[in-house]
Amino acid sequence: MESHSLQQRRQLQSLDRGALEAHQLEQLNAMLAEILPQNAFYAKQLAGVRRPIAALAELADWPFTLKDELLPAAGQRFAANLTYPPERYCRLHQTSGTRGRPLVVLDTAADWRWFCEGWQYVLDSADVQTSDVAFMAFSFGPFIAFWSAHAALVDRGCLVVPGGGLSTLGRIDLLQVSRATLLFCTPTYALHLAEVAAQNQIDLRQTAIRCLLLAGEPGASIPSVRAQIEHAWDAQVLDHSGATEVGPWGVGQRDGSGIRVTESQFIAEFIKLDGSGPAADGELSELVLTNLGRHGCPVIRYKTGDLVRPNHGLANDSLATQPASAHSAQPDSNFVMLTGGVLGRVDDMLIIRGVNVFPSAIEQVIRDFAEVSEFRMTATRQQSMDQLSVEIEDALDRPQRVADALRTRLGLRIEVRSLPAGSLPRFEGKGQRFVDNRGQELSGMEKS
Repeated sequence: MESHSLQQRRQLQSLDRGALEAHQLEQLNAMLAEILPQNAFYAKQLAGVRRPIAALAELADWPFTLKDELLPAAGQRFAANLTYPPERYCRLHQTSGTRGRPLVVLDTAADWRWFCEGWQYVLDSADVQTSDVAFMAFSFGPFIAFWSAHAALVDRGCLVVPGGGLSTLGRIDLLQVSRATLLFCTPTYALHLAEVAAQNQIDLRQTAIRCLLLAGEPGASIPSVRAQIEHAWDAQVLDHSGATEVGPWGVGQRDGSGIRVTESQFIAEFIKLDGSGPAADGELSELVLTNLGRHGCPVIRYKTGDLVRPNHGLANDSLATQPASAHSAQPDSNFVMLTGGVLGRVDDMLIIRGVNVFPSAIEQVIRDFAEVSEFRMTATRQQSMDQLSVEIEDALDRPQRVADALRTRLGLRIEVRSLPAGSLPRFEGKGQRFVDNRGQELSGMEKS
């Protein structure tokens, strides 16, 4: 796949729905022609499917792909959906494994170019130019986002500073020395960098960082989290979404209003949470994605587990007067908007006394309290009912005010306990602040 220019990417974003779907249909048929029948996984999944397909609506009759189905069979090493023999591939990465067994994914050289092209849409949104210096606050390892973002930035002509193998304080020092203008990390780590800087009397607001490109968690689209980060760094926050097994599929809006699916490279579907059919615009739904250019490791109708609210009618109308060739404005886009970004995970939803609650909603409330440096939520199940408790590191040691805010804004009584500073874990990668113990039996002490 050849890399598109900024002008070509903007043209794709400006397509009306009919032209965009025609583009997606052409890509989908080209992918099916390439991967079938040699991709054993999809040859079985799509047995009997007529090709080429005449309309995207035919996808609705195809089976979903689940992450567990992609795990290798006994004796195998790699994801089950590989198209080619291993010698065709040149990149190996794996999922974080935070929700189970890590999945090892391979990419061909062409797949990798496609993956990095997805990042160019993110860099467009952040107004990245060759004069920018990008600091990568990740450890070297199999985490795909570091490597793909690094490659895309190098393709862009930026100076890239790898921050692997350093302590948090060491990263802050190198960030200052390099005069980095862009920071790539998770929302959790952006806050941790700010915490460590404050402990060492370092004012991050005086650094050259102008934009933080954050991914791995919903935090950058949660208003209170976003506000904390922007205040700590005096810089813009830009959300981004992707997955090792899918690709970089989402581009955050500069105003924090949500994420747009990069529909030039993905087909997005939205299904009702009860599985009864497609969801309407504005309805809470699960995101289903088909990637269109990763022929060596395709996913078709992949259930991401991400909870979103789609809106196909939100174009960047306020930017329509900006020059199409200028880097100074976020591009107009007719790609589908996910209002509020990724709102949570399907399997993280709790039902507490009849109210649907997501960890991101709890975090939104907690992050409004600047004195709370860290927190942890623990879900349990007692007599078939979900229970939730919250622990916080609170400089004021007044947990009741947080409990009161949760009750006022969410309508729920949730136990909140204060812990000494430094008691809760800190995270470099994805924060694991939600502990789900609903599948475990409660001990007698917990029940009492």
